[in-house]
Amino acid sequence: MYRFLLTPRWWVINVFTLLAIPVCLFMGSWQLSRFETRVDTHNQQQDDASRERKAAARPLSDLLPVTAKTSGERATATGRYDTTHQLLVPDRRLDGRDGFYVLTLLRVNGDVGGGKDGADGKDGAGAKDGAGAKALPVVRGWLPGDADDPAAAAKVPAPPSGEVTVTGALQASEHQGGDGVSAAGGLPRGQLGMISAASLVNLVPYQVYDAWVTSSQAPGALKPVPPTAAEGTGLDIKAFQNLGYTGEWFVFAGFVIFMWFRLFRREAETARDLALGITPPEPAAPTALDADRNPDDAERTRSPSATA
Repeated sequence: MYRFLLTPRWWVINVFTLLAIPVCLFMGSWQLSRFETRVDTHNQQQDDASRERKAAARPLSDLLPVTAKTSGERATATGRYDTTHQLLVPDRRLDGRDGFYVLTLLRVNGDVGGGKDGADGKDGAGAKDGAGAKALPVVRGWLPGDADDPAAAAKVPAPPSGEVTVTGALQASEHQGGDGVSAAGGLPRGQLGMISAASLVNLVPYQVYDAWVTSSQAPGALKPVPPTAAEGTGLDIKAFQNLGYTGEWFVFAGFVIFMWFRLFRREAETARDLALGITPPEPAAPTALDADRNPDDAERTRSPSATA
């Protein structure tokens, strides 16, 4: 009764099933491992963040370039604020409220990071007052309100003059698609949609580091901006996408088994009926009574020989 399993049609079905199930299980397990890795990374970041809050800040030169490991670590840099190029970063949320960041460029003393990050080897060399030095974007804090509102912008405290030392969490440059990032353009003068060296290169007449710092101390009405997790780590939307893909692949494996069993049962029942001499009933021929009820149907079902 099961000889149909040896037919070419069933050879194809069986081979496909035997290959599809392991592939689905492997892909589901791989997506699950990706999710578990992100969970472990998130937990490690939480532990590292707790230790970093207690640890001493490290010089900026020791943390560049920014990586997934150095992102969020406390950095320190000394220089002078460029008071003529202070920028507001609109549409940033903090504690469930809308507001904006206050970003000021710090002309770092000395050549931090050497010729890396786009330095030409001259920027910052021996600069005592910040002239010729590369600049580090510093988010001095966050304010609630609309950056376009003059009353809200008037609450922004002026950056300190003279040489200052800034301490805060090191962050990688933002990119399109990031949380709160606006790369559409058309912002008013004095505003910036994305904190990155690429977006600042046309706004300031000097080199900018491919990194930024969120200051741990915010003056006046400003509130400190907490650091964000590095891209590709932590429990972000991609982590839960991995978890969703895990369920999908396991469902696919179960669906393949279900369809194989359904086809097998239907084929076995048909083979059993044929072995017992049970054949499916043939369509009954129309009778004279049916023709009287519906002459049009009888005319359509009449054979050509009968009409002849």
